[in-house]
Amino acid sequence: MPGGRLTQQERRQIAVGLADGLAYAEIARGLDRPTSTVTREVMRNGGPTAYRADLAHRATEHRARRRRKAASRDPGTRPQTDGRDAEAVREYEELFTTVFMQSGLPRMTARVLAGLYTTDAGSLTASELAEGLGISPASVSKAVAFLEGQGLIRRERDERRRERYVVDDDVMYQSMMASARATAHLGEVARQGVGILVPGTPAAARLENIARFVDFVSESIARAADQAREILHTHPGTTSDGSA
Repeated sequence: MPGGRLTQQERRQIAVGLADGLAYAEIARGLDRPTSTVTREVMRNGGPTAYRADLAHRATEHRARRRRKAASRDPGTRPQTDGRDAEAVREYEELFTTVFMQSGLPRMTARVLAGLYTTDAGSLTASELAEGLGISPASVSKAVAFLEGQGLIRRERDERRRERYVVDDDVMYQSMMASARATAHLGEVARQGVGILVPGTPAAARLENIARFVDFVSESIARAADQAREILHTHPGTTSDGSA
C-alpha cells in the first residue's frame, strides 16, 4: 500500500469515483490507499458533493507551504518538547476533525472541537484557538457558540478573568444526556401521532414502533452514560459520592 501524499491523478480518480456514486472504501481499494485517507481527503475539501480534484490539490499545496513557513519561523517545533511528533499530531487532529464532520458538524466547528480535545489543558481561550488553528476570532466565536448550544463545551473564567472553553469528562456526560433527551422527545412526538392517525392504521402502527424504538434507545443512552460516569470517572479509593 503506497504512502505519502495523494497525487493530483489520485485526486482525479477520487472525483471520478464520487461522481459514479462509489463508497469511500471502494475508491480507496482502487487507489490502494486506506479508506481513512480518502475519507479525510474528501471531507476536508468540500465533502462528496462539492469535491473538486484540482481545487483540492491546490488547497493541499497551499497548506503545505503554510506549514513550511511556520516551521521556518519556529524550527524547534519538530519534534515537540513534550516528545510528540508535531506532524503526527497535526495529521491526527485532521482525522479527528473529519470524524466530527461525518457526525454533522461544520468543518470550522469540527476543527475547534478537535483542537480542544487534543490540548493537554482541556481548555483554551478564543485567542489561543484562533492562533493555534490559524483562523479568525469571528470564526472561533461562531464555532464555540454552536458547540456550547449543543452542550459539547462549556465556558468558564480563569484567574485572569478570561473566558475559556472547556471539554472534560462532565461535558461528555452532559452531551450524552442531552442526546438521550432529544431522542426521548422524538419518541414523545411520534407517540402523539398515534392518536391523530387513529390506532390500528398502518401509519399509526409505524409511529408506535418508532416511539417504542427511540424510547428504548434513549433510556439505554442515559443508563449507559450514568454507568460510565459511575465506573470510569470515580477515582480509585473513593466511593461513588466522592468520599474516601
